[in-house]
Amino acid sequence: MEKKKMPIGIEDFAEIITQGFYYVDKTGMIKELLNNWGKVNLFTRPRRFGKSINMSMLKCFFEIGTDKSLFEGLAISKETELCEKYMGQYPVISITLKATEAGNFETSRNLIAMEIRDVAERMSFLAESDKLTATEKKSYDSLLQRDIDDETLYRSLKTLSGLLQKHYGKKVVILIDEYDVPLAKASKQNYYKDMVLLIRNLFEQALKTNSALEFAVLTGCLRVSKESFFTGLNNPKMYTLLEAECDEQFGFTDEEVQEMLEYYGLSEYYEITKEWYDGYKIGRANVYNPWDVINWCNQLLTNPNKVPKSYWANSSGNEEVQKFVQKMGNGVTKTQIERLISGETVQKKIEEQLTYDTMYDSVENMWSLLYATGYLTQSETPSGNMVRLTIPNTEVRSIFRDFVLKLFEKKIAQDGVTVSAFCEALKRGNAADVEKLFTALMKNTISVRDTAVRKEFKESFYHGVLLGILGFQDGWSVDSNRESGDGYYDIAVEIEDEEIGIVIEVKYAENAQFEQECKKALKQINDNDYTAELKNDGMRTLLKYGVACYKSQCKIVVEREEYNPD
Repeated sequence: MEKKKMPIGIEDFAEIITQGFYYVDKTGMIKELLNNWGKVNLFTRPRRFGKSINMSMLKCFFEIGTDKSLFEGLAISKETELCEKYMGQYPVISITLKATEAGNFETSRNLIAMEIRDVAERMSFLAESDKLTATEKKSYDSLLQRDIDDETLYRSLKTLSGLLQKHYGKKVVILIDEYDVPLAKASKQNYYKDMVLLIRNLFEQALKTNSALEFAVLTGCLRVSKESFFTGLNNPKMYTLLEAECDEQFGFTDEEVQEMLEYYGLSEYYEITKEWYDGYKIGRANVYNPWDVINWCNQLLTNPNKVPKSYWANSSGNEEVQKFVQKMGNGVTKTQIERLISGETVQKKIEEQLTYDTMYDSVENMWSLLYATGYLTQSETPSGNMVRLTIPNTEVRSIFRDFVLKLFEKKIAQDGVTVSAFCEALKRGNAADVEKLFTALMKNTISVRDTAVRKEFKESFYHGVLLGILGFQDGWSVDSNRESGDGYYDIAVEIEDEEIGIVIEVKYAENAQFEQECKKALKQINDNDYTAELKNDGMRTLLKYGVACYKSQCKIVVEREEYNPD
């Protein structure tokens, strides 16, 4: 039987159901939403956690004229009384602010106006409605104009909902997806105050003083109540990362991931999938990043030998982590980053009500930001707003590691004397000096602590540190993880004009077992003939380095071989 397609980049619920895409059933959200009832409901979740698909699903469920067959066999279909009462019973206004970010306020404002105009145009039946007066039809026509004035824009959602209520004789459901995207962009482009004024006026009209409103649902990354446009909005109900309600409705549960892997015949990849993409704790639920799981499974279906990578991380610039790492000093924050990367936890006070214009002002704010955006998660049930934070999985840990290494490279670029001395000692085969200088250079970065995080990850960190140093040496050809002999070496260097070849194998010395790991490294080089490629390239002096690292310490041994092909 032909398998369903993976819904890569598809956020339309009806398209997923009707066009044969795999769907992880989140319709239970409808029951929870209605049972928990709030006039205005805000869900805050990290990006790529299924917010837009769920909003599309809500639209399909509540909207008058919906195709009820879309929900056949799904969890919500078992709630017969609820379906009879609510399914297809409301006019729905559904907008997304996802694509409204811009470099200046005027463009962003126009994009928001265009989004609302597009929604209004799809309701062209209002222009012919015998339930509306000529004046009301004129109000509808004002929403279709290209040059909409501020007053009309502020009242647009309220106006449209009032017209829909009169036409249908029923109150309206309003869905606003990614409400905070224009605010995030505005804070970076210095038009934040103007955007706050626009969003506040738009929302107050639609959600606070709107008698045509049945209820509203909003989604975003941050809860930004201090912006004041949530003030007085009928006591909005917040579904944050700390709340138990609807905690399984965004992200995939372990059971859902196992079911997906089994469906596609990929069950053997369960452990690696869990290591890389699981680890998020929302409320009481443990969930995977859905964007990662879908893309990873899709890659495995085309290439079973594929290794996991950062799908979620590569979908943005990861600015939050970059700025956090840049603030890393030599004091407590550096120690805490070391603990996080090593798989440990730190306890922090989480402020759920952030403002985009001040979120980078302090390291304290940035802890809350990293939590809200999914780079950190809670490791246990929080005590009030004191949350024990941890990095959720290998993917996110790699993001932190990469930014730490980039910062390290910038620092050592300013220390040309030590770098040159290190490379000279490496070329001469002086293990004692290499060890001394490498230890000195490592003081410019973090340490990796002895924890349960995979040994391979720790080794890759020190591997990256060495590559960062060697990258500044002119005239050296440096390769990493290339095949040579019977395996893949960590690092190989060719100094062509001197016919010197260097192979480096890096080990993490658990419990400071330096001598043991150095011997393992040299044995691996020799057993797998890692110098074969260097010999083929004409290198005659071969230096084999075994490097063992533990925290900010290292032990380095070297073997020299003179190769004469004759």
